[in-house]
Amino acid sequence: MDSITVRAYREEDLPAMAAVWNQVVEEGDAFPQEECLSLEEARIFFASQTRSAVAVRESDGAVLGLYILHPNNVGRCGHLCNASYAVSEESRGLHIGEKLVRDCIAAAPAYGFRVLQFNAVVATNLRARRLYEKLGFRQLGVIPGGFRMKDGRYEDICPYYIELNIT
Repeated sequence: MDSITVRAYREEDLPAMAAVWNQVVEEGDAFPQEECLSLEEARIFFASQTRSAVAVRESDGAVLGLYILHPNNVGRCGHLCNASYAVSEESRGLHIGEKLVRDCIAAAPAYGFRVLQFNAVVATNLRARRLYEKLGFRQLGVIPGGFRMKDGRYEDICPYYIELNIT
């Protein structure tokens, strides 16, 4: 089995990152975004995050997934961060998401973040919810009909958070 490394993204990763991101956007059941990113938009978007990281297969450098980390709020709530994770369809089920979330949790305190909060985990995204709960995230409640699916239906969203280890 190939080794998988999570690391900060590089310029040469951008085409694959945009493809993975856009795949999740087009699926329409996890990300709130509705528009895909062009390569130039992806360059700007990923560079604007506090941290953008990729999960790569060491044998060939293939990007299997990615995450973005950024503040969830400003000022007195600027220590709260938010993240989004995307795993390529062909890499799902290989625990790439877990590697990405664990790296994100470990990296976030270096940027001054104390809490990682997910604002809009779609209730039907059971794989993500099980993973977050396994890693110690706590669900804050349910927002009825908070997410509009690609087909126009509304699904509940479940905010989650975890307190980060600050040293």
